[in-house]
Amino acid sequence: MKQILGIGSRIDHPKYGKGVVTNVTAKMYWVTFIENGLETIATDDDFEIIEAAEDEVDTVSFYEVEKSLRDILKKWNGFSEIVPIADKWKGGSMVLKPADPNLASKEIPIDTFFHKIVMLRDRLRVMEQKINASKELAEQDKIDLQQYITRCYGSLTTFNVLFKNNSQQFKGEGTAK
Repeated sequence: MKQILGIGSRIDHPKYGKGVVTNVTAKMYWVTFIENGLETIATDDDFEIIEAAEDEVDTVSFYEVEKSLRDILKKWNGFSEIVPIADKWKGGSMVLKPADPNLASKEIPIDTFFHKIVMLRDRLRVMEQKINASKELAEQDKIDLQQYITRCYGSLTTFNVLFKNNSQQFKGEGTAK
């Protein structure tokens, strides 16, 4: 008979992939899998134990596990958080007007433009994480690339006026991200 795993144990299941045990009974585990969501599996099911958390059944709340899993998914899979646009810009539009009066102006919904800015920010974050996690890059190369990314964030600070929450804005050099 296998050991009973505690909440917070990490496993690799042949069918569902990698996951974290979020609840335990004598016969079942509730496991939140990275790619397959919440599943229940039998305690004697076939899976690999990556990291066992023993005798900790009541020490980690479901909320804490869910929050940790959300943070992990955001960090490694590029899932983006919900980023609201500042109220004053909702439903507005941007007009790009050329200097030549014979040329037509271009009107773009601000919500569409803002969504593209947020996608760019999220992709920069994913690139930053991949650089930092790279085993092939030398530390100095990581530092050099990180400085370019920080400068990119700095170049995008003009668009901070569109963000409702200051904590979600771009930060450039000399400020914490």
